[in-house]
Amino acid sequence: MNRPIPTLEVHELNTYGRHLLVEYGGCSPDVLNDMDRIEVLMKEAAVAAGATIVTSTFHRFTPQGVSGVVVVQESHLSIHTWPELGYAAVDFYTCGDCTPEDAHEHLRKGLEADDYELMVVARGLGPIGSSMMKIKHTTPSHPIAAASAAYRPAALK
Repeated sequence: MNRPIPTLEVHELNTYGRHLLVEYGGCSPDVLNDMDRIEVLMKEAAVAAGATIVTSTFHRFTPQGVSGVVVVQESHLSIHTWPELGYAAVDFYTCGDCTPEDAHEHLRKGLEADDYELMVVARGLGPIGSSMMKIKHTTPSHPIAAASAAYRPAALK
């Protein structure tokens, strides 16, 4: 029996996004160990980036530390803290018109971080094997450049 082959409607989908990978040092141990404060800071960071919050989940570990994620329509923000080291590892991954750099600035201040290291990765630029590339690596002595915040691949201009 011959069945008709279904036709697919093709939609153009923009998969481009910026993924900030940030390591914060010299943070307030009290803030890093306060799950409620971390959740508020992460949600505020999502709003600062212009993202739309869908949901969030956070967990406090024993004897210390917090992990959590804020799911946004544009992707996610996640955090893992080590209060005993004054250290937090954070991902800000957003697509569309969001500005994850604004989320970073808000969270840096909220964590009372003395130092940070940041890498911006452009994602979704092309075929697998060619889309992930390091855009900017920065520390407080070399702050994030406006050029990386406004970076748009030529294909998307």
